Amino acid sequence: MEIAVLAGGVGGSKFTAGVRHAYPDAGLSVIVNTADDITLHGLRVCPDLDTMMYTLGGGNDAARGWGRAEESWRIKDELARYGVEPSWFGLGDLDLATHLVRTQLLEAGYPLSQVTAALCSRWLADDPGLRLLPMSDDRVETHIVITDPESPSGRRAVHFQEYWVRLHAEPEALDMVRVGLDEAGPAEGVLAALAAADLILIAPSNPVVSIGPILAVPGIAAAIRSGRAPVIGFAGILDGAPVLGMAHRLLPMIGVEVSAAAVGLHYGARGADGVLDLWVMDDADASSTDRVRDGGLGVITTNLIMSEPAATARFVRKAAAEVGAA
Repeated sequence: MEIAVLAGGVGGSKFTAGVRHAYPDAGLSVIVNTADDITLHGLRVCPDLDTMMYTLGGGNDAARGWGRAEESWRIKDELARYGVEPSWFGLGDLDLATHLVRTQLLEAGYPLSQVTAALCSRWLADDPGLRLLPMSDDRVETHIVITDPESPSGRRAVHFQEYWVRLHAEPEALDMVRVGLDEAGPAEGVLAALAAADLILIAPSNPVVSIGPILAVPGIAAAIRSGRAPVIGFAGILDGAPVLGMAHRLLPMIGVEVSAAAVGLHYGARGADGVLDLWVMDDADASSTDRVRDGGLGVITTNLIMSEPAATARFVRKAAAEVGAA
């Protein structure tokens, strides 16, 4: 069995760990958002790829959900003593090695997909059936437009990482700019993974800044729609609130209500130029299933709390059985 997963960072990595628990022998290709990527101190940082790699490779900080276990921050503290900015984004001492290797390989001319494979040769060596694929080898970055009284226009755009990490998603998000997206293409291996898949899963990651950029890479959504594999999406909004992150701060920006049903309808049914065959919501949102069905999309409800990989595996298998792909 071949499975493709579209995912972002913390929530996406927890979901993918559950998928691996459900299907330990399947070929598993994880197409990861790279629109959160940023260059800091001359180093190319790929937060979602790294969170996925560390989590699946057993090296993440489980308490934080991101970064390396047993991390230290001496270099960050030393940079602060020099007064070097940005100080709001901390690169841990262990994590820094990943960014150094990545940047050196990128500057040597290797595409991000090959660089990612090289990094994963350390972390995922015990699971040769598991591949991490950046959504694109091209540079794509999400910037969020916020109010700025000091700007002549009254607005300014900040990198998504600054909006999330430094500003804690507190300013109202007025608009979004995805730099480089129109010129980007799917990374090496992405379209092949989608074509070979027996099942495609869309993780309960942020629909605006995690899943949205992946689907917006020219060619990816079309490949999903035209493929043979059933496509299942999982809600990250439970009972009107996101389980992780700040999707509630960004969904209004794109005109989508903060609810599981609205997100499912935003992704849409494959038969109506969307990407889904089945939308899975939590039992807490069972009252809105008719709304989803009326929108032409198949829907089921179950317990979507990802308390442990086995719990995630149970609801993934239930959903797969619904489309005949268990």
